[in-house]
This record gives sequence, C-alpha cells and structure tokens, in this order.
Amino acid sequence: MTDLSDIRSRFPGIVGGIGARWARFDGPGGTQVVDAAIEAAAEWQRSGRNANSHGAFAAADACDALVERTSEVMGRLLGADPGGMVFGPSTTANMMALTRAIGRGLGSGDEIVCTTLDHDSNVSPWLLLSEDTGATVRMAAFDSDSGRLEVEAVTSLIGPSTRWVAVTGSSNAVGTIPDVAAVVEAAHEAGARVVVDGVHLTPHRSVDVTTLGCDVYTTSSYKWYGPHAGIMWVEPGLLDELDVYTGRAAPQRGPGRLQYGTPSWEALAGIEAAAHFLLSVGMDDVAASEAVRFGRLLDGLHAIDRVRVVGPPDAADRAPTLMFEVSGLTPATVAEHLARQHVAVWDGHNYAVDAMVPLGLDAEAGAVRAGISIYTTDEDVDRLLYGLAGLAA
Repeated sequence: MTDLSDIRSRFPGIVGGIGARWARFDGPGGTQVVDAAIEAAAEWQRSGRNANSHGAFAAADACDALVERTSEVMGRLLGADPGGMVFGPSTTANMMALTRAIGRGLGSGDEIVCTTLDHDSNVSPWLLLSEDTGATVRMAAFDSDSGRLEVEAVTSLIGPSTRWVAVTGSSNAVGTIPDVAAVVEAAHEAGARVVVDGVHLTPHRSVDVTTLGCDVYTTSSYKWYGPHAGIMWVEPGLLDELDVYTGRAAPQRGPGRLQYGTPSWEALAGIEAAAHFLLSVGMDDVAASEAVRFGRLLDGLHAIDRVRVVGPPDAADRAPTLMFEVSGLTPATVAEHLARQHVAVWDGHNYAVDAMVPLGLDAEAGAVRAGISIYTTDEDVDRLLYGLAGLAA
C-alpha cells in the first residue's frame, strides 16, 4: 500500500487558515478540494481560453479539447466509454434531466424499482416521473438490522413491466455497498435498464462501469476532491435514443443532448485535475488507507457508553461512512457540541430520506453522520472520539 501520510499537504483547505483547526468528517456532504483542481480551474480562467465550443478560433478549440480530455480521464476513472459523459451542475440536476427524458416513453402499466437505501436524488426524480406518466414506482426495502440491501430485495420486484431499476452503489448514510452487478444482471434479463447512483461509491472504491454493466452511472466531483459539479455516464446508444427535452439548437447526438446550455469550463478543468489526482494515487490505495482510519473510528465508537452505531457493526463491504446517535441527546446537539471542539460532522437525514425510519431514527432528525476522507488522520479520529466521550459520560 502506498504511504498516504503526506496527502494532507495537497489540500489547502485542510492545512491552512481555518481548515488547520478542524478535524473534517463532513466529506460525505462534500470534500475539500485538491490543489491541482484549484489551480486548474484558476489557470483556465486566467488563460483567455474561456469561450464556447465549436468555434473557428483558438479559444473555442481549447474548449472542445477540454471536453474531450475530461471525458477521457473520466472514462479511465469509471471504466466507461468516454463518449457517454454528461456534465452538469449536480447529480440531482442530471437525474431530473434524465428522468424527464425517460418519462416521455413511459405510461400506465410501466414500473420502476427504487430502493429505500438510496439518496433522494435517485428516488424523487422517479416519483415525479410517476406522477407525470402514471408509471408505478416500487420500493425495495433494505434490511433494517444490518443496513444492507440484499439482491433478492430488489430482484423480487423486477418483472415483465419493469422498465428501469434505480439502485445505489453505496449508501451515503451508512456506507453499505450492495451487489450492484447482480442487480444489473437480473434487470437486464427482464429487459429493464439500470441507473446506479455512484456518488458515494466513487470516492472510496475502484469503479468499473463495464464490469457493473449498468446503463447509467452518476457521480459528483465535489465528493472526490474536485469542484461542485455532477457527471452522469449514459451508455452512448441509449444517450442517442432518449427523447430528451432540449432546445432546438442543441446537439442532436451525444452528451450535449442532456447538457442544458454552456458547461462550466472552469469546473471541467477542475474535474479533469481531480480525476487525474485519484488515478495517480490509486483507488485501491485510497480504500486501504481509509479502511485503517474507519476501523479506528468504528472500534472507538463501539467502546463509548450511550453511543449507538447505526447500521452494520463492522466494516465489511462498506464505504468509510457511518451514522451514530447518543442516547438522551438529539443529533443536532451532538453535532453542535463536536463543532465547538472543531470537529465537523453532519446531522439529520442527509437526503437518505427513506432510510431513516427503518434504521430506527426520526425521519427528520436522523442521526450524526461521520465519513472518512483521503486526508483524515488518526489524530482526527481521536479528536472526534475524545469530544464524544466527554459528551456521553
């Protein structure tokens, strides 16, 4: 395993200014940005290349080249055909555009399978589609004791009327990683297509979309050390078939069909740099390094009286993210206490709207969420545990 002990030096928001005072466990909601992505975005805006695509002058050529390079490196990061990369402001926005296009071909009698483990960006767009088209959304339930989504829970709902299956690559609430490839295989055997929400999976595991076999894969670069943007891979043949809502002058083929207006060139420059960063470090080394910190956090939380770790008690088949609660205290109270210790965590449902009640939590208050990122240290983990131990005593 590559030694990542010096990786923090690549993150100005961690080592300098206000960031130097904080232990950051808020990465599941958005990570700090790596130096190369910051510099790439700034350099693009200084360069004079900011223009638009498909022009007869040098800056326009540079914009076209940037799209091609960013699509290529995203293809390498995700193991996917670069020709299917759609760039937008967020995964939620990308999913709204996708489902609106899909909905034009659906009607009463058609079915979509979603899961109660998913982030709402992979549920609400389908529910809205259902309202507009009369299609039925069927919800696959995860196991409330383990926090895991069994393959059978999804595949048992797939039938001859199923047109789409929407499944998470990793829970953004408790980190569990379903067997997505098995779900995709079953869906395809039934003639259905599959969208995988890879937003929480991509920062923590090596991804190969070709192996997964899905038709759509979504991710957000601000969850893996890049700028605020969403990237949605759509199988190129499907991309050209979709009956999209778009302008008359928009491209008739390729990713531009689902990109509304001019993309953020500086964001693309940052995405390119952040993807290169992850590839240069190596996702297997990222996963191994994060697993050490996560094990320390998980063991430490289990050892504190009055603390209940939500979901599975171990780290198997799991991204390094968890939720916990302290008996007698609201999640907001715990998060505020830790913030006074300069420890950043989240509280609430964290947009895993359908997962809270099955996990034994209040639908709105949820629990405290903490996630390990590439720059998390043992000292950070100890600060969280120390601050929590004093509160739970």
